[in-house]
Amino acid sequence: MLILRCPAQLQLLEETLRKSLPTTLPVLGTVMTVARGNPVCHEVLVDSWPNFSIVLTRLRPEEHRDPRDHYTNQLAVFYRDKGALQALLEGTEAVTGERAFQILGMQDGLDQAVQEVASARGLKVE
Repeated sequence: MLILRCPAQLQLLEETLRKSLPTTLPVLGTVMTVARGNPVCHEVLVDSWPNFSIVLTRLRPEEHRDPRDHYTNQLAVFYRDKGALQALLEGTEAVTGERAFQILGMQDGLDQAVQEVASARGLKVE
């Protein structure tokens, strides 16, 4: 996953996400915050640029103070391709089972994908 830091990239991503409201709302707010100075220490990740299939926002890893705090460790996701979501959950460094987390998204199939990956790993999902 690529971390977007360039203001021009963040602005382009913001414009792209606005076209798919309300589905993109969970990630759009964080993209806007990061593009405007990032006072909350979040980061924006995409699988590829500029033709992304998935956007993930999260607190920077160095800011995680408690690996058991799923409120602090919130992830927001928007995906164009369900396969990209499955790949994100199954095998990237962006989402690990080392800490508790919440994943926020407004798309159909998100809960099912999380449940499938968790079951395959023997993890508990609430």
